[in-house]
Amino acid sequence: MSDAVELEAAGRAVRISNPDRVYFPARGETKLDLARYYLAVGDGIVRALQNRPCMLHRFPEGVTGEKVHQKRLPRGAPDWVQTVRVDFPSGRHADELCVTHVADVVWAVQMSTVEFHPWNSRRGHIEEPDEWRIDLDPMPQAGYDDVRRVAATVRELLAELGAVGWPKTSSGNGLHIYVRIEPHWEFPHVRRAAWAFAREVERRLPDLVDLTWWRKDRDPATVFVDYNQNARDHTIRAAYSVRGVPEALVSTPIEWDEIPDADPQDFTIRTVPDRFAKLGDLHAGIDDAAYSLQTLLEWADRDDSEALPPATD
Repeated sequence: MSDAVELEAAGRAVRISNPDRVYFPARGETKLDLARYYLAVGDGIVRALQNRPCMLHRFPEGVTGEKVHQKRLPRGAPDWVQTVRVDFPSGRHADELCVTHVADVVWAVQMSTVEFHPWNSRRGHIEEPDEWRIDLDPMPQAGYDDVRRVAATVRELLAELGAVGWPKTSSGNGLHIYVRIEPHWEFPHVRRAAWAFAREVERRLPDLVDLTWWRKDRDPATVFVDYNQNARDHTIRAAYSVRGVPEALVSTPIEWDEIPDADPQDFTIRTVPDRFAKLGDLHAGIDDAAYSLQTLLEWADRDDSEALPPATD
């Protein structure tokens, strides 16, 4: 391994040790390549993580090695790295990374972080999410074309509700759509609203969407609209987060009109920086307007005869 290098991250110096360690064997990208990727999309990844409790997925030996799920901030953080405390029903708590600056992200890479999984609430209102997450999760016999069809219906329904959806690839075969919401409701209410929305999507696409709770009981050729991603302490990869796979795929914001043709496999740490330089952050306007969940909660009351499943799978 070569000597450590120092990167400048918007005015702060961050040391990267073992910069030549190969993290992604498909093309040979290294730890240093990963750090430089996050610098290249700095505004986007900071916007996605800003002031949110963030769980880290660390790969000390690269993505083919052991994965460490890290809720608590790793030891040795510089004094400029901030945390936010979250409490758990067990009575325990964790001081999680709270990104405020791109240097925080690069330092996390130094600590072998590949993936960033933020909460959908922020410091100041931890128990009241400001982000509703729509996760389109294809079952084993469903393809990305099926996800595209469901996404088109999601887009139509959001427009009917007067909500603005911000899509991104999942870095797998799924698709995520985020909606900014007013931070007035606690997690059970947000999840309940997400369930009501998912049920309406299922009504419109009964042969393609299956909301059966247990995965083993779902039709394997359908798409699950995973409302449970809005439960407390559930997290998914942030926009611009790399996925811990050999191909270094990236969960990438896309335009609605790109969905019919975009291939999630094309978005990697090699390709996304040029895209970001050309298009900027496609989620840059996400904080401009917040949607009220009141209509969806009324739908949930309407559908209350069909009980919402428990919060864990």
